[in-house]
Amino acid sequence: MRPSPLPDLQRRRLMGWGLGMAGLAAAGAAAPHLAAFAADAVDFIRGPKVPDVPFTQVSDHVYVIYAADGFPTESNQGMMSNITAVKTAKGVVILDSGASVQIGEMVIRQLPQVSDKPVIAVFNSHYHGDHWLGNDAFVAAFGDELPIYAMAHTREMIRGYTGTEWQQAMLKWTNQSTAGTRIIAPNRDVKHGDLFDFGDVTLRAHHYGTAHTPSDVCIEVVQDRITHVGDVLMDRRIANMDDGSYPGSLHYMDKLEQNIPASNWLPGHGHAGREVMTWQRELFTAIWEHAQKAAQDMAGPDAAIAAAKADPRVASKAKETAGWDNNIGKYISLAYLEAEQKV
Repeated sequence: MRPSPLPDLQRRRLMGWGLGMAGLAAAGAAAPHLAAFAADAVDFIRGPKVPDVPFTQVSDHVYVIYAADGFPTESNQGMMSNITAVKTAKGVVILDSGASVQIGEMVIRQLPQVSDKPVIAVFNSHYHGDHWLGNDAFVAAFGDELPIYAMAHTREMIRGYTGTEWQQAMLKWTNQSTAGTRIIAPNRDVKHGDLFDFGDVTLRAHHYGTAHTPSDVCIEVVQDRITHVGDVLMDRRIANMDDGSYPGSLHYMDKLEQNIPASNWLPGHGHAGREVMTWQRELFTAIWEHAQKAAQDMAGPDAAIAAAKADPRVASKAKETAGWDNNIGKYISLAYLEAEQKV
């Protein structure tokens, strides 16, 4: 689902609150009681704490807090995507920070399970808000200079309207559970092939064009033969392809397999495993084949949807996939529109 802006009245209230707090903060230097009041007001409007979810160790250095639900709701408070911690000799590296400051704070509470060292870097795999809105908590806990890495395009999208759109959409979807989350954009650019030496652990960045978005970055934990793939791959979940490409995704999968042979795949949604790529490749291949044929025949998106849903490679995944009934038609339609542009 693509995030949509909040209703105008709600947006005006939030903007008015923000301007009011800014004014109180500015006045605080001259009137300390106003600064204290502003701090109390911020605490008052913050969403509730997110219940603790323990880390699961998936390799020698990699630990994951798995999200049980793939879509944001009031009941899960936006806890919809995995958060990964890499334990290194120099400190902890976070791969995707979650969908709110409250989720980030929950992750920080669990860090003693992983290491007694501080967080020394964060990577954001792409610009969809469930993967970076938690940056706020890590900057608050570990300092404004904490390196936060992402592709340059991802950083630009977060700094622009897309960042605000995601912030507001999370508020709407969770009935204000994420209130208090600030937009903290990445402050370091990462490029394909970049290497990061953390003592006993080396991270390598991979980017092969548009897949889930134009600027997905996958992070290989070299010593552990495991790769954090963000939303380039998903485990039994329909991917949001509004910003993506079906042939681009298939190309990206090919390049990952060629350049990281025998890697285990750790997705942003679902559990790690070699089979994650097999599952997604089969689904995307079938959808793309039927979209291409319908576009070549000028048969329209309904024909692509019917043919793809009847294909065993697609139909066999319906029962086990979160969000299937509400989303599969839309995502086949997106494949058809992309194929139509290429005819």
